[in-house]
Amino acid sequence: MTVETNPPCPPHYPPVQIAPDTFVIQATQGEGAGPVAVHLNAMVIRGPEPIIVDTGVPGLRERYLGDMWSLVDPDDVRWVFLSHDDVDHYGNIGAVMEACPNATLLTSWFQWERLGNLPEIAPNRMRWLETESKFEANGRTYVTMRPPLFDSPTTRGLFDTATGVFWASDCFATMVPHALADVSDLPEESWIEGCYAQAQQLSPWLTMTDPASYHAEVDRVARLGMTTIASCHSPTIGAGHIDRAFQMLHDVRTAPPIPVPGQELLDQIIAAGELALAVTS
Repeated sequence: MTVETNPPCPPHYPPVQIAPDTFVIQATQGEGAGPVAVHLNAMVIRGPEPIIVDTGVPGLRERYLGDMWSLVDPDDVRWVFLSHDDVDHYGNIGAVMEACPNATLLTSWFQWERLGNLPEIAPNRMRWLETESKFEANGRTYVTMRPPLFDSPTTRGLFDTATGVFWASDCFATMVPHALADVSDLPEESWIEGCYAQAQQLSPWLTMTDPASYHAEVDRVARLGMTTIASCHSPTIGAGHIDRAFQMLHDVRTAPPIPVPGQELLDQIIAAGELALAVTS
């Protein structure tokens, strides 16, 4: 007999408002299956021209779409911003674009190429933006800016010049016990250690960089003047923690390696799956 050991479906968390008309769509991976989890967030900006920022994983499609449409009418959505070409960011792009007939996909040539030319989305429904491009919507300017840490060459963050919110894509990722609205809900030591661990996995090239060039890039992004940082894999970083977050980016380059989960965690996940099966049998 084959024993199913799929991890349990993580709990559903409601969207969290982080700035005027700006909401994080919360989801997690690993919650209930191991000692730690990671966020798998997306974002919605309301206004005359609503913007969806990243689209989540396919496995939780109905949750993402339900949360998005609780905030905006899909017929009103005008822009869908794709930060890069990993499945936890583009996973529901086809469903979102189908549901939003008036939306334009903000992507780039390289994203388009790496995603097989997105055959389900007509080219006239796209706009290609490179790093440090600008576009106007909702009566203000949005700026694409690559965060200092990334795992895909197509990565661009999105800065809202009106609210000061910066969508940092995968940068500032950390591990959490469960979904959290803000990093202030984590002990600082746990938050920073989680950031180190995730950064070392996300950007293994970090120690190969020229120190002066890397630190200058961190400072350049910090000078955007952001008031809030949202990202796929972190609770929101509010104004009181932004300086510490950027100091973490400076420090992680020389931080001691953080051990990564190994077979022990896999054994826990398998055991949790078998226990769940036994309880429901």
